[in-house]
Amino acid sequence: MNLVTTSNKTQYTQLQNAIKAGTGAPDVAQIEYFALPQFALPGSLVDLSQYGLRDYEKDYTASTWAQVNVGSGLYGLPQDSGPMALFYNKQVFDQYGIAVPKTWDEYIAAAKKLHAADPTKYIAADNGDAGGVSSMIWDAGGRPYTTSSDGKSVKINLQDEGTKKWTAVWNQLLQGKLISNIEGWTDDWYKALGNGTIATLVTGAWMPGVFSESVPDGKGKWAVAPMPTYDGGTAVTAENGGSTESVLKQSSNPALAAAFIRWLNHGNGIKPFLDSGGFPATVADLNASSFKDQKVDYFGGQQIYQVLTAAAGSVGKGWSYLPYQQYANSIFNDTVGKAYANGSDLNAGLVDWQKQLVDYGNQQGFTVTTG
Repeated sequence: MNLVTTSNKTQYTQLQNAIKAGTGAPDVAQIEYFALPQFALPGSLVDLSQYGLRDYEKDYTASTWAQVNVGSGLYGLPQDSGPMALFYNKQVFDQYGIAVPKTWDEYIAAAKKLHAADPTKYIAADNGDAGGVSSMIWDAGGRPYTTSSDGKSVKINLQDEGTKKWTAVWNQLLQGKLISNIEGWTDDWYKALGNGTIATLVTGAWMPGVFSESVPDGKGKWAVAPMPTYDGGTAVTAENGGSTESVLKQSSNPALAAAFIRWLNHGNGIKPFLDSGGFPATVADLNASSFKDQKVDYFGGQQIYQVLTAAAGSVGKGWSYLPYQQYANSIFNDTVGKAYANGSDLNAGLVDWQKQLVDYGNQQGFTVTTG
């Protein structure tokens, strides 16, 4: 049995090519949640319900369990998750007398106050990222994609109420030049996180490991808080990142492959993942005092996993990805990305993105409608 880890466009293309060729695919592949529908809906993966894995539903967070259920099938057990939270530079906030924002209106006010006090500092950096935008729309209550259980019919609405709720906030930041355009995951970005140029980061619960490994100058400066809300009410968040392992239909021994997934993501295989800094999807591990109550030195001794574990239980329900989300992400910079580059209306970019997604889906044999 062989296992392949897939995490970028090239690797997904290679996996897709092996599936089309009818040979060369692994027994088990690691697939990110956003990409799972494009492999599950066409029938390329094994439904693991037949091996009793559906009995483990209660052992995982509701949001990650929903992601491995596509149509009527179960196509993996969740490995990790990325419930979102607000990472903020406490040192910078304290220096400029900025309170931790509890609402997005307060976040905008904090952005204005910070940049007015020091024009070299920004509340955040964002030059446009498809995955990040999807998560922010999810958090705002947007549900722009609906796919029929057979995967043949798709509805897209990137102007639904939740999506516009997000753009109403982010347009103010973008058009007001209150966010930096430093590209994420670059040396400049890590440096800016360390020296206070970027004061917050809204991202998944896997980020603490990245901070400790790649932003040494930020040690003792950063803290974690719940995501701001739109109405000041009940906390709600979204997932950003995460993956599962799936059994390919080409596997010569799918029962053994399913047993491997059960061991890896439900049994003793989880421990090495946690020891390496992974953020779990398993409820028992999330609630274990040894995990949840640990004081993290990098974050000044804050028990950050209490915040992040709470976020894991407040992810908005009903989100789904397109059955060709990988393609959607690949053309993001040609559409919505232009709004980021020009400081123009994000809604116009989203409308352009939607048009191209509708055209592409129909060309690929889906029946795609809007609204």
